[in-house]
Amino acid sequence: MGSFSIWHWLIVLLIVVMVFGTKKLKNIGGDLGGAVKGFKDGLKEGGQPAADDAAATAPPAQVTAATAAPVDDKNTIDVQARQKS
Repeated sequence: MGSFSIWHWLIVLLIVVMVFGTKKLKNIGGDLGGAVKGFKDGLKEGGQPAADDAAATAPPAQVTAATAAPVDDKNTIDVQARQKS
């Protein structure tokens, strides 16, 4: 009851090809290859900061009284947002 011989694997492969067909297996292989390539590209990009990340880390603009909208609602709560340091 050790490992399977080459004949066992060939029979399994033949059954899989008969069930799914070669076109379906080719599509599955292409999709799997594309997913692996996308994963590798994502890992490469993960180490480098993107241009969008640089804009996100920039300090927010100050809101002055002239640019702030007037508050007329009595249910509005004034808060001050701070960045975590």
